[in-house]
Amino acid sequence: MKTKTENFLRELDTEIDVLNYVNIEDIDYEDAFDSIRNMIEENNGFDVEIIYFSRAIAFLAENDPSLQECLEIASEYGYEAYNLNSEILATLLASQNARVKFNELEDEINSFFSELKEEEEEE
Repeated sequence: MKTKTENFLRELDTEIDVLNYVNIEDIDYEDAFDSIRNMIEENNGFDVEIIYFSRAIAFLAENDPSLQECLEIASEYGYEAYNLNSEILATLLASQNARVKFNELEDEINSFFSELKEEEEEE
């Protein structure tokens, strides 16, 4: 079952490599999505860092040209305007996007682990 779980986690359509942040043996099948998400959070897996001015500007231009969303995120984290630059804004937005994209997988993850649990019970 470990290989099946590894393959499933590896193939998830997400911006992070889930296997780098999750210990498969610690996944709670009853609450698989939250269990996995918490492990990723605890291991800073959603922290996407965008460095270099040019990369940050390109990312912001493509994903938040008005800067409205990333400024809102920065405000939620307590940043003041004088502490911000393009790299910080891009990093905050990329990290938020990674969380959102992962959260969209909740049903898929819970379904997989529910089926896996049923298979194990049948054995």
